[in-house]
Amino acid sequence: MNVYESAKEYLGRIPMWTRKKNSLEDIRRFLAEMGEPDEHMNIIHVAGTNGKGSVCAFLQSVFIKAGFRTGTFTSPHLIDIRERFSFNGDMVPEKTFEESCQTVRALSEKMMERGYCHPSYFEFLFYMAMDMFHKEKMDIVILETGLGGRLDTTNVIRHPMVSVITSISLDHVEYLGDTIEKIAAEKAGIIKKGIPVVFDGNDPTAADVIRKRAVELCSPFYEADRQGYEITGYEDKGWKARFQGIGEDSMEVFVPSAAEYQVMNAFLSFRTLEAVQSHEALRGRISREQIKEGIAGMYWPGRMEEVLPGVFLDGAHNPGGTEAFARAAAGLCAARGKRANILFSSVSDKDHRQMIKEIAKALPLDEGAVAHIDSERGLETEVLLEEFQSFCGCDVKGFQTVEEAVSYMLHKKDEGHLLFCVGSLYLMGEIKEVLRRNGYD
Repeated sequence: MNVYESAKEYLGRIPMWTRKKNSLEDIRRFLAEMGEPDEHMNIIHVAGTNGKGSVCAFLQSVFIKAGFRTGTFTSPHLIDIRERFSFNGDMVPEKTFEESCQTVRALSEKMMERGYCHPSYFEFLFYMAMDMFHKEKMDIVILETGLGGRLDTTNVIRHPMVSVITSISLDHVEYLGDTIEKIAAEKAGIIKKGIPVVFDGNDPTAADVIRKRAVELCSPFYEADRQGYEITGYEDKGWKARFQGIGEDSMEVFVPSAAEYQVMNAFLSFRTLEAVQSHEALRGRISREQIKEGIAGMYWPGRMEEVLPGVFLDGAHNPGGTEAFARAAAGLCAARGKRANILFSSVSDKDHRQMIKEIAKALPLDEGAVAHIDSERGLETEVLLEEFQSFCGCDVKGFQTVEEAVSYMLHKKDEGHLLFCVGSLYLMGEIKEVLRRNGYD
């Protein structure tokens, strides 16, 4: 086993969830032992239920286009764990990954000798990100939360340039609360005193919670909603839109996605760039043309991604995300004059029943397949099949592996249908791996 494989094997043994873990104060002490690398970074901190990764990707693309060395930390990965750590849009080299894993492992052993817990899986990766981005002297760091906000590992950072909160819906209710108000309060926990916050204002309930928290902390806030832009057309696998600036100026942009919901994520990114344009690290260094080019050049896999002609992958994995997916997918069917087939799977701790209900209600379905994801959290095929059949009048088949389901649905694919694969980012990763192995990439 080489050093890289050994590092991955070590990380794979760290529990995803632990009963006893380090507090935020403990995590701050880990960072202090590392020399507080975050204090030397220009950080954009992103939380929310849906759209976090896409907003990070839009921002990353603009900063790279403007010539900034940009580090981005996101989760989860689809195929390779190094996807979580991006240097200027590319996943980190194996050697950098190996060295950082060894550094954090040594740190963990030292801190455990002092009575601290071994870092959780996500916590360990966060330390690796801080180590890598600091050593690589990144100009900008884009940091996505893992779960929630207030108690998330990433919330130990103290001086971000801006806090960003994307759309909020019911997800992880066992950890974050069972109402939009409670979840919004957890997400708003990333707001820092006096630091600007940009947020998705389309849900009045969530927006009210975030707005009040910003006022309490004397934090300038910038609200972004669908009233701030106009979609002017669809062409060449993307949307044309006009974004209204905070002032009088508007900007024509091209959003490279078949999914209309990505226009909102692009607009939220645009508002974020406006909010930080006066920061000393950025002042006068990003032009309107670079913003337009960055938005147009964004790539984020597994979000209404057309991986083969007429075959789309979308990682929607909660009711809010699935509702947005269903609207986008139904619009694509209408625009292309085709009906839909579906490949679905989910993990057991999601509201999969409501997700299936949304899909069955919105899409012109003729055939479907469900499959078990190769994960301990993967929902059993029999459960998925029963739920899909209870909501959908079309023919649905169950498979014990994703590879079997993909093979079947690709074989059935014809010119009259679009195939949508949805329900979990883990499913997207497995499908991409199946396509790669079979020479489709």
